[in-house]
Amino acid sequence: MNPLPAGPEYHQLRAFIAVAETLNFSRAAAILGVSASALSQLVRGLEERIGVRLLQRTTRSVALTEAGQTLLQRVQPAMMTLGTAIDQIRRYGDRPAGTVRIHAFRSAARRFIDPILPRFTQDYPDVTLDVTMDDAVADIVAGGFDAAIRIGEVIEQDMVAVRLGPDLCQIAVASPAYLARFGRPEHPRDLLAHRCIRWRWPGQTTPYAWEFFENGRWFSVAVNGPLIVNDKAMGIRAALDGVGIDFVVMDRVADHIASGTLVPLLEAWTAPFPGHFLCYPRQRQMAPALRCVIDAIKAAATYRETDPDSDSPAQ
Repeated sequence: MNPLPAGPEYHQLRAFIAVAETLNFSRAAAILGVSASALSQLVRGLEERIGVRLLQRTTRSVALTEAGQTLLQRVQPAMMTLGTAIDQIRRYGDRPAGTVRIHAFRSAARRFIDPILPRFTQDYPDVTLDVTMDDAVADIVAGGFDAAIRIGEVIEQDMVAVRLGPDLCQIAVASPAYLARFGRPEHPRDLLAHRCIRWRWPGQTTPYAWEFFENGRWFSVAVNGPLIVNDKAMGIRAALDGVGIDFVVMDRVADHIASGTLVPLLEAWTAPFPGHFLCYPRQRQMAPALRCVIDAIKAAATYRETDPDSDSPAQ
C-alpha cells in the first residue's frame, strides 16, 4: 500500500489543487489563508519534488501543463474523499455516533439495559448498542468492550466503577415439596447431604462453591446434586419443581418466597456483597456515544449514591 501524503507533500498537493481549480494564485491563496508568495513556493516545491512542471505561468495567466492536468484528475477526487472522511470523523466529537460495545451479566442486562432501550434508541439514532449478555468475567479491554455491567466482586483493577444498585444477597431456597421429602438443612455444612442445584461460571470446569458468612468471615461449601446449570433461570425453575436446593440472589426469587412456592433457608448465614456496577476503562477523552450510554444507564438505575455523578475507580 502506498503511504498517504504527509507533512510538506500534503500541503503542496493542497496548494496545487487550489491553484489548478482557480487558475489564479491570489484567489487560491485567499481560499487557503496563505500569502500568494507562500503558495507559489509550495507549488514550486511540489514540482521540484516530482521533477515535472505542472503549471505554465505568465504575468497575466496560469494554465495547467499536460502533466498538471493528469495529476489534478488523479489527486482531486482522492483529496476530496480524504477531506470528507476527516469531516465525518470530526463530527464524532460533536455528536453521539458510532457503536458502543457493552458486556453484561444476563441479569444485569435485563435490569439496567432493557429499560433504557426505547428512549435511548429514539434519542440517539446514530448510536448502535452492541450488547453481549454473558455471565463470564470477560476482560473488557482485551475483549474490545467499551464498558461492562457486573457485580462489584469481579471488577478489574483500575476500572472506573459506577454503582448502579444496592448490595446483593444470595440465599438457599427449596420448594415445600422438596423440604417435605428431604428435610431442612440447619447449617450450611448440612447441604453436603442434600440434593443441590449447582451453577457453573462460564469458562470454569468446576461448579461454583456456595458462599456463607459466619463469625465475621466468609466460607464456602462445595455442594453436590443431580443438576449443574450455567443459566440461573433454569436453576430456579428446577428448584420450583422440587429437583433440589438452589442458591440464588434474593431479588431473583423474592416473588416466589412471598408466594410460598420457594422457602428461604440458612438465612442466619447470609450476608450482603457489592451489587451491580457499570465499569469502563479510565480515559482522558471519552467518546460522546459512550458518555450518552453511561448517563442513560445511570439515570435509569433506581439506586442513588450520595454523589450520583461521581465515577470512582475500582479498588
